[in-house]
Amino acid sequence: MDQVQRPLPQPTRITQPYWDAARDHRLVIQECACCKARQFYPREFCTACLSEDVGWIECGGRGTVYTYTVNRRASNAALAGNVPYVVASIDLDEGVRMMANIVDCPPEAVRIGSRVRVRFERVSDGITLPQFTLEA
Repeated sequence: MDQVQRPLPQPTRITQPYWDAARDHRLVIQECACCKARQFYPREFCTACLSEDVGWIECGGRGTVYTYTVNRRASNAALAGNVPYVVASIDLDEGVRMMANIVDCPPEAVRIGSRVRVRFERVSDGITLPQFTLEA
C-alpha cells in the first residue's frame, strides 16, 4: 500500500522568505517600513497603510494561546497517526496572531492563556513547520 503524503505548504514569491527562515529555525513576520505595523500572514502590502514597503523581522518565538481546538479525527490520512492533536491561534509577543499546532504535550494540558514557545519540525527537504510547545 502506498503511503499517503502529508499535505505541505506551497511557498510563493511572497511567502518564500518565511519558509526560508523556518528552515533555518527562525520565526519571522512582516513589518511595514512606513508605519511600523506588523502582520502575519505574509502579504505584498501593509494592511494598515497599504504601503508596499514591507520587510521581515525575527520574532522571539514566544506567545500566548488565544484559542485552540483538539482534532480527534485526522483531516488527512497522513495525519491519522497524530490524533488527537492541537491546532491553536497564538498571539505572538510581537503583536500578531498565527495558527500552528501545539506539540509535545497531552492535549488536555493546553489552555487558553497558556504560554508557548516555537519549535521547528522538518517535514520535507524544503519545508520546516513552526510548531509550538507549552513553556515550562
